[in-house]
Amino acid sequence: MEIDLDALRSRWNEVLDLLESNDRIAWLVFFDARLASFDQNVLTLDFSDARKFASSHEYQAVRPKHKESLASAIKQVFSLDVVIEELA
Repeated sequence: MEIDLDALRSRWNEVLDLLESNDRIAWLVFFDARLASFDQNVLTLDFSDARKFASSHEYQAVRPKHKESLASAIKQVFSLDVVIEELA
């Protein structure tokens, strides 16, 4: 089955639920991400909405070390290896 951005979006809550059950900190880091694009197994996340309200809960500095947890949850839901990037 070909996975595209719409397929990822349609089951994103499953990914987040799994992430929360496995790693609550990673869930906090990614729960407000928007899925911006998906091309050649590279998932690009957009945090611009979250940055509008940035406060002590801005997680940009810790996101890199939690990408593996998110990628693992995506793999469990979709049987798909992805690289996670972030819009600048």
